[in-house]
Amino acid sequence: MELAVQTREDLGKKLNALRKSGLIPAEFYGHGMKNEHLAVKAEEFRKVFKEAGENTIVNLSLGNKKLPALIYDVKEDPTRGEIMSIDFYGVRMDEKINAKVPVIYLGEAPAIKEKGGVLNETVHELEVSALPGDLPHSFEIDITSLKEIGDTLYVKDLKIPKGVEVLLEGELPLIGIATPRVEEVAPVAPVDLTEVKVESEEKKAEREAEKATEEKE
Repeated sequence: MELAVQTREDLGKKLNALRKSGLIPAEFYGHGMKNEHLAVKAEEFRKVFKEAGENTIVNLSLGNKKLPALIYDVKEDPTRGEIMSIDFYGVRMDEKINAKVPVIYLGEAPAIKEKGGVLNETVHELEVSALPGDLPHSFEIDITSLKEIGDTLYVKDLKIPKGVEVLLEGELPLIGIATPRVEEVAPVAPVDLTEVKVESEEKKAEREAEKATEEKE
């Protein structure tokens, strides 16, 4: 996957003019590599980013040079959704790197529909170590085996490609079926009718005593 980039001289306040022209300012850097101030067409970058994500190698085409890199950081304007800047992390294809790979859950767990269970996702991405060319785009796992309350899938249940090391324990739970929460309703205390009756009789006696006193006066 390739992405055409160009060097830029604009820095600081001049970057707004660059963005208005349809370009996104970017930085390229990596261990032992020369930093480059770059610019990339916004439309082309969005297409590549949608397909590659942050864990697929993108070859930056800069003149006659090809710079293999990961899309390391993308900053967006939260109000307009406009991409403000990009960081590309340059990699060597013969050196292992650490990266985060998303976990995608496929299918529907029978325990939800049949048992009333609640799906509990605890992991959405995994950190791995691999050569850049071996990095998987994602991990996919079928959850149709979750048939009972308490059923769980673990890191060890994933199909890990050759050359990829997951940097988490195999017994770490990924997703499971939990018991649905039931809200407890406080019981309503029964009314003691005997006390109500006694209270009524006492009030009646008080009213009669008050009436007798008034008649004497």
